[in-house]
Amino acid sequence: MKATAKDLRFHSKELLNTVNRGEEVVITFRGKPCAKLIHYREKKGNTVKNELFGIWKDNDIVKDIDKYIRKLRKGRL
Repeated sequence: MKATAKDLRFHSKELLNTVNRGEEVVITFRGKPCAKLIHYREKKGNTVKNELFGIWKDNDIVKDIDKYIRKLRKGRL
């Protein structure tokens, strides 16, 4: 289903009901797709805490993300 940004503003409850029924809603802004509303599902199973991703996953400097962040914030506290 497609909806405009104005529809999202004025008919958000109806759009959320549509998503809850399992349908995806594409939000358009000035005629171009801008966002997609999909049903939110909780991840089940084991999730790795502090798993690095993106540009950080291959960075050898940052082995322990908690320690690295504490070190960065140390001067601000």
